[in-house]
Amino acid sequence: MAASHDLFLPPEFLQLMGDILPNSSSLDSFLAYCAKPLRRSIRVNTLKISVADFLILTAPYQWQLTPVPWCSEGFWVERDDENELPLGSTAEHLSGLFYIQEASSMLPVSALLAQCATQPSCMMDMAAAPGSKTTQLAACMGNQGFILANEFSSSRVKVLHANLSRCGVINTALTHFDGKVFGAALPEMFDAILLDAPCSGEGVIRKDADALKNWSIESMHSIASTQRELLESALHALRPGGTLVYSTCTLNRHENQEVCNALLSAYPEQLTILPLGNLFSGAEKALTSEGYLHVFPHIYDSEGFFVACLRKHASLPVPEKPSFKLGTFPFKPASRKDSQAIQLAAAQAGLSWPQSHNLWVRDNELWLFAQDIEPLLNKVRFSRCGIRLAERHNKGVRWQHEAVVALGNASAENAFIINGEQAQEWYRGRDIFLNTPPSHNEVLVVFQKQVLGLAKKVGSKLKNSYPRELVRDGALFTAVE
Repeated sequence: MAASHDLFLPPEFLQLMGDILPNSSSLDSFLAYCAKPLRRSIRVNTLKISVADFLILTAPYQWQLTPVPWCSEGFWVERDDENELPLGSTAEHLSGLFYIQEASSMLPVSALLAQCATQPSCMMDMAAAPGSKTTQLAACMGNQGFILANEFSSSRVKVLHANLSRCGVINTALTHFDGKVFGAALPEMFDAILLDAPCSGEGVIRKDADALKNWSIESMHSIASTQRELLESALHALRPGGTLVYSTCTLNRHENQEVCNALLSAYPEQLTILPLGNLFSGAEKALTSEGYLHVFPHIYDSEGFFVACLRKHASLPVPEKPSFKLGTFPFKPASRKDSQAIQLAAAQAGLSWPQSHNLWVRDNELWLFAQDIEPLLNKVRFSRCGIRLAERHNKGVRWQHEAVVALGNASAENAFIINGEQAQEWYRGRDIFLNTPPSHNEVLVVFQKQVLGLAKKVGSKLKNSYPRELVRDGALFTAVE
């Protein structure tokens, strides 16, 4: 069967797929699905709303939501107004109630947490941007514990932080390193590690018809070599008894089964496969003989994906430490007196945080760190650690937007509920004019029971404090109240 004229599929790639797939009808089905548009999918962010409440909230829109079998928060979504209003411009997306995430990419986190013997307190997402899996991990952990979110590409770290902030994630620290350093820099520090490895991207052909324009046998083998190094680094950074998931959005065996099998051959006594055949109903359709999941687009009408889950049983010889400068850690813990005063001021502004987080100080800045991060503070250099809570000034403190949307209480005494039209004005960066101003001089702006930000009352209007870099132009939602 000939591939669609809209797709670019190299002959060598087709030969590889023909060798993997069991028969010609499977290959025909694979090619047919590669030519089909990819279904849109979303994951409800349970840090901000329950799945049940989300379904009630969005029911008036008449979205067709089909559950994703391997993720209880995931849904394929069909919308009649997709052409008029992008999914990313809906009120629910802007306030972080859901993440636009391809269904297959929800598999690695589901596999990792299903196979952990206990709830992990210290995790690493080794290749984290743009943040879909980090936010999924944080939601499954209920913002407890700690996640080190690493991203090698400096340009993508900013996007990663923006998505974590929108989703109300408070238990992460960001690093910007080649993942190969972690095995030596942080040996046996993590209970669980997710390595969604850089790959040749063969599985994303339905989303990007030109995904394989630069594909070659040589580049595939070069990428596989890098993947083996990253996977070995992850293994060294994992504690004995810990769980490691290796995943890619590519389809060939060289970057998938063979990368994992090479590590298993190198460490046969220390490492075993955790089979994924019982992960969800229907998982056996993608199960390999080894116990991995090799998801082709035609199996679940999704992107292609590969997921392997491994358990480390014993320590390994520690690699030679990498040479990089840590620098001086610029933060210090806040005093008990200072912490109490800041918590009192925060409560008056409608903000609070869990006891699992501590207050730290850098010059005039106040930051919140998850307590579980503290053993790592002098072992690696962070791009961003915890969340920025506030800045001190002569008259008190100025609360930061990322802290307000993550920690604000929509039922606080100073909460002020706005309507859909006013919420649009807020996201466009405009002041909100009111017929009846609030009694408080500083209010939490609330829409759909979600805190959108903090605003000061100036006469009969609320002064907009929405960060300039987040301001939206173009079509915006017409939302339910």
